[in-house]
Amino acid sequence: MDLDALKYPVGKYDTPAEITEETFDQWITTIESLPEKLKKLVGNLSYDELELQYRPGSWNIKQVVHHLADSHMNSFIRFKLILTEDNPTIKPYDEAAWAKTADADNEEITDSIDILEGLHKRWVTLLKSLKDEHKKRTYFHPEYDQQFTLEWMLGLYDWHCKHHLAHIKQAIEMQGEFTPEKVK
Repeated sequence: MDLDALKYPVGKYDTPAEITEETFDQWITTIESLPEKLKKLVGNLSYDELELQYRPGSWNIKQVVHHLADSHMNSFIRFKLILTEDNPTIKPYDEAAWAKTADADNEEITDSIDILEGLHKRWVTLLKSLKDEHKKRTYFHPEYDQQFTLEWMLGLYDWHCKHHLAHIKQAIEMQGEFTPEKVK
C-alpha cells in the first residue's frame, strides 16, 4: 500500500513555470465547478458512507467536506486581504484541530456545501474581475516564512479542489478498506 499515493492522489502541488491567462482561467473554472462536483459525489451518501476514509488514519468524507468549507472561507478572506492591503501577513490555522470541532465532525454536510456554493460564486466574481497587476500582488505566509503571489495561491486552490475531490472518490471506491479492524 503506497500511503503517499493515497495521501496525494493527484500529486503534490506543482506551480507551472509560467502562469498564463489560460491557466488562470482554468483555475477559476475549477473553483467555479467544485460545489456542483462535490454535491454529485456526496449528495446521496449514507451516514456510514460519510464515515469512509481515503487512507488509514485520514479524515473521513464528512470531515473533508467540512474542511473544504473551512479552508475556502480562509482562502477567500486571504484573497481579499491581498487585494486590499500591501503584502499582508496571513494567519495560519490548525486544520487538523479544526477538523475535530463539533461542526466539522458532524454528518450534516449540507451546511458546508451551502457555504461552498455561495462562497464560490462570490470568489469567482472576484477572480473574474482581476486585472494582471492584481494577480502579481503578494502576501506573506509566516508558517513557510515566504512570500507568495495571488496567482500562485489560486493555483494552490485549484489543486486543493482536485486533491480533496480525489480523496472523496478514493474513499468511496475503497468502501471501508481502511476501517481500524482492516488496518491492524
